Amino acid sequence: MRNASRRAACLVGLGIALLSHGVLAQGVAGARAYPEKPVRVVVGYSPGGLPDTVARLVAQKLGERWGHQVVVENKPGANSSIAAEFVAKSAPDGYTALVTDNSTTAINPFLYAKLPYDAEKDLVPVSLAARAPLFLAVHSSMPANTFQELVTLVKSKPGQFTYGSSGIGSTHHLCMEFLKSALGLAITHVPYKGTGQSVPALVAGQVPMVFSAYPSLSGYAKDGRVKFLAVNSLKRSNLAPNLPAIAETVPGFDFAPTIGFFVPAGTSRNIISKFSADVAEVAKLPDFVARATSLGIEPVGSSPEDYANSLRADAERYSRAVKMSGAKAD
Repeated sequence: MRNASRRAACLVGLGIALLSHGVLAQGVAGARAYPEKPVRVVVGYSPGGLPDTVARLVAQKLGERWGHQVVVENKPGANSSIAAEFVAKSAPDGYTALVTDNSTTAINPFLYAKLPYDAEKDLVPVSLAARAPLFLAVHSSMPANTFQELVTLVKSKPGQFTYGSSGIGSTHHLCMEFLKSALGLAITHVPYKGTGQSVPALVAGQVPMVFSAYPSLSGYAKDGRVKFLAVNSLKRSNLAPNLPAIAETVPGFDFAPTIGFFVPAGTSRNIISKFSADVAEVAKLPDFVARATSLGIEPVGSSPEDYANSLRADAERYSRAVKMSGAKAD
């Protein structure tokens, strides 16, 4: 655990150091004109998922601001590792960027024995574009109608309940494992291949509870087939302000997925600063906010330093969650 914590504390530290000391600077003149041609944004997941959705929403607005197309390219596989390796090995000229969730820097280094990229050295954070909290939902047949009632119910019947996730090592999985450990709950994990399987399993009553994004559950909640009980972000979500945040019961609990932009190490500091500032401006646009919110996404926009700090905090939490779950991936 000590080694994992030390490693978590070091994650993305290089990105901050490089930015702070100007090691990345390659000349102001080139950055002033950036971009001078289309920019490729690589997503480590399949089309339609949360990182892909955020990438496409932001890319459209960046393209309008820059006057050059921002092309989204999907390279799914190995929990974003394939895309991360591709971008890490790309030219550090600002024309290839990565959009991914916090798995790339905060989960994979603790989940995989070997990675084709170094999260500390190969990728520099640009901007935290958005976060999308996960909602804890139960099947309508469950007698619990509040989060506290669910906790009481599970404790009264240890080992008798299951939960579905998007797969071993997913945010959905690690979030529940951390919750189980924090509250002393005995619930059996049933992994699926993505929310495209876990949510239908919940609706069909094959598992009594899951964590998932609001859009994938809201329709079923409206027709009474599932019940929302809580949200996994640090604070309550504007999507459902009456639902408690789990952090109200477990202080500091925050496993809401975050999605942001990275570029290869060695990219000009001036390019990174412009890229980051423009993403932050896009996140404030009223039409962008309205569209993102309707999809269960909370726009953020941040500086590279703030994003790096966020990733470090994520790494500390997720390293503990991986250890609690015993999850390993080859």
